[in-house]
Amino acid sequence: MPADLPPDIEETDGPPPWDDNEPDPNTISMFGEAPAAAPPPAKPAPVAAPVQDAAYQVLARKYRPRTFEDLIGQEAMVRTLKNAFASGRIAHAFMLTGVRGVGKTTTARLLARALNFDSDTLHQPSVDLTVEGRHCRAIIEGRHMDVLEMDAASRTKVDEMRELLDSVRYSPVEARYKVYVIDEVHMLSTAAFNALLKTLEEPPPHAKFIFATTEIRKVPVTILSRCQRFDLRRVEPDVLIKNLKAICAAEGALVEEEGLILIARAAEGSVRDAQSLLDQAIVQVDRGQTVTAAAIRDMLGLADRAQTISLFEEVMKGHAAEALQAFRTLYNFGADPAVVMLDLLEHSHGASVAKALGPNALTLPKDQAARLAAIGAAVSAGTLSRLWQMLLKAYEEARRAPDPAAACEMALIRLCYAADLPGPEEALKALQSGEPIAPGRGPSSPSTGGGSGNVSATARALAQPEPALAPQITLQSFEDVVALIDAKRDIALKLDVAKFIRPVSFRPGAIEFEPAPGAPGNLAQRLSAKLKEWTGQPWLVAAQGGGGAESLLEREHREKAVERKQIEADPFVQSVMQAFPGTEIVSVRQLATPEAEPTETAPEDED
Repeated sequence: MPADLPPDIEETDGPPPWDDNEPDPNTISMFGEAPAAAPPPAKPAPVAAPVQDAAYQVLARKYRPRTFEDLIGQEAMVRTLKNAFASGRIAHAFMLTGVRGVGKTTTARLLARALNFDSDTLHQPSVDLTVEGRHCRAIIEGRHMDVLEMDAASRTKVDEMRELLDSVRYSPVEARYKVYVIDEVHMLSTAAFNALLKTLEEPPPHAKFIFATTEIRKVPVTILSRCQRFDLRRVEPDVLIKNLKAICAAEGALVEEEGLILIARAAEGSVRDAQSLLDQAIVQVDRGQTVTAAAIRDMLGLADRAQTISLFEEVMKGHAAEALQAFRTLYNFGADPAVVMLDLLEHSHGASVAKALGPNALTLPKDQAARLAAIGAAVSAGTLSRLWQMLLKAYEEARRAPDPAAACEMALIRLCYAADLPGPEEALKALQSGEPIAPGRGPSSPSTGGGSGNVSATARALAQPEPALAPQITLQSFEDVVALIDAKRDIALKLDVAKFIRPVSFRPGAIEFEPAPGAPGNLAQRLSAKLKEWTGQPWLVAAQGGGGAESLLEREHREKAVERKQIEADPFVQSVMQAFPGTEIVSVRQLATPEAEPTETAPEDED
């Protein structure tokens, strides 16, 4: 070892570490020379694309309205606010109420932006938020010093409200107004409301209050009287569907329109619920594929509406076996019994509305609305009202029963049993006239009347000999229906049926037709009532939008036109018309062929 080396350093074959002359690539030499360029790194092996770190933003937040024009279904409120801001009559406190997801909190933030709107060209409150003002970005992101947003559910005590109100007297730091947005204001305690009263009645000119609540009845009237109230309405299904279609187009998602109808129905007027359900529906399939209505129905746990309408029809006919089989089919496919009862409730309501206003009043596909309208035309309003009450009870039983399916089946049997029972008014008329009360048609035996019959009336019915039953009329085609109307000599109904009914489909007990232009609005109801009277069975007669065949009158005119052309093409007729110029065929009549009279044998002379 050399003597000039420290004893703790051993001799090595290579150069000492301080003799490493490789320059630091991140430094410059003392002479100002640039460091040598580092060799390019080796190209890494291809790997899979990494997952994006950015957090996904749900559709309900991504498409939250940024202007008042983006608010859907609240045109009345937007119009009132525009007029108030244009005239300068801006209230100091606003109360926004409505169900979940209709835009209360969003409207409150838009109001905060409108009150403090300030731009290079406009220095006053404005509801035109298409151009972003100086304070808009900070208010949207929730970091503006003069806009305080709080949740009353987490700050219900009076001390917290007093602490908040102590800051009201101070002027705003940056903006025009100090805006206090209190969400779920009904959660405040009584003492907190009392502390708010005085400030809310005489606030300083630089303070504005915006309240939002879903329980407007829990807010004291003393608070309501000091606020300008806006009731945000439920959004109609057609408006929701239009919004969902726009979102699907923006997201590049393919969803069947029937699936969007199911989502709008399940949202119950809430925009946020509809967008959240659409967000969930989009991921049901791979990207680029179409989300079917069946997938959305499975996602929502809903029964097929067409099948529940068929179940409702069997209940209204009193067919217990068919109704139970239809319910078990739905149950095996995963339908919740309580949801089935809820669907039957909706069908009862739809049939009643269609009976009063027509099928166009229902927000349903045309074929489904026509089927419910046919049910409404076949039964009385009193029957539908009683059915509604029984379904309400059945719905509660299905929700609370230990076996919901069994409770639902028992309810269906009860409904089928009572489908044809006489109503209170019919029973009263029968008692007043001394006639026996007609027993209701039970689920299995038509001769048992249940509890609707009167004991004395039943005794009289048993004492009297049973009358001979009239032969039951069976109709197997639409021509049979026309023949029956002709046989019953109902001239007005026959003319309307021949002129305005274009048959679509026929099966015993149900007729679907396309109404010709000018058809009476009550034609389906009249035909259904007459067929029930003549055959003794309920008939469902429904009008559809299109797809019908020719009416009887249209077919007769077409056949006459074809016959006329054949006659005009006949060589003999053409020769006659050429021999007599100006001759016209006025009408064509089929003459009856005279029957040959039988030859009578002459009597022989007695002589």
